[in-house]
Amino acid sequence: MPELPEVEIVRQSLLKNIKGKKINKVLVKNRNLRFKLETSFEKKLKSKFISNIKRFSKYLIIELENKNFCVVHLGMSGTIHIIKYKKDNLPTNTSFYSSPNLPKKHNHVEFFFKNMKLIYNDPRRFGYFQFFNNFNGLKKKFKNFGPEPFNKKFNSKYLINYFKKKDKNIKNFLLDQNFVSGIGNIYASEILYLSKINPSLSAKYLKKNQCKNIVINSRKILHNAIRKGGSTIRDFKNTKGKQGNFQKEFKVYGRYKQNCKRPSCMGTINKITQSNRSTFLCEICQK
Repeated sequence: MPELPEVEIVRQSLLKNIKGKKINKVLVKNRNLRFKLETSFEKKLKSKFISNIKRFSKYLIIELENKNFCVVHLGMSGTIHIIKYKKDNLPTNTSFYSSPNLPKKHNHVEFFFKNMKLIYNDPRRFGYFQFFNNFNGLKKKFKNFGPEPFNKKFNSKYLINYFKKKDKNIKNFLLDQNFVSGIGNIYASEILYLSKINPSLSAKYLKKNQCKNIVINSRKILHNAIRKGGSTIRDFKNTKGKQGNFQKEFKVYGRYKQNCKRPSCMGTINKITQSNRSTFLCEICQK
């Protein structure tokens, strides 16, 4: 599943290509996504101009001229493709975990513009679209979400107060969208490694300096991942046909039984399972 950096890369691609453009037509080929698309979906978006493309957590937010909003979640396998009518043989994928070229099936929703079209492809159909008539509706959807790592509300004081008397381990807290929005399994492992914190440690035992390090390293790693174009786990390529490169900088994720990258450490990377997800750590560095 895409995490915050990968969704941000998609947002940047869409902002460059469709901001300010008019949606001439919407074609829905399959309404049976994670949430079934309403029959009025096409009508609500037709002839609307796109004023902005935003992101919150792992969600894309298409803002329309009349302050309507369309939220897009890519699920496990959703990809967005841009087809420019006058340009052949160019990479079409703005997304990740897929071929850079347009697949031949599973194209469920298409948006038509003057000189191009946008296609939503999703083999597993865990992604979805949601339409909101106003900002209040959009705000209500995200009311129970925690702050993003980049938000000033995500600070050491927030962590300390949130973790009081909580037994849940810190790794699972980083994956809890009610606590912090946008961090997923890959980056949680990387953040805890850089912070020298054991993923199994109960959050209530974290010290002030450890909470501070989590905040600092969350921002550092996510900013770096965005700058590097996201993480390519399979075949992610951006609109320029280039792979994301942050996976080349993984310190622990996917490095089971390899040597720890800290020069002063003689440890090897271990893999454990937490809440049915793989966690990677150095048991010497992260005591």
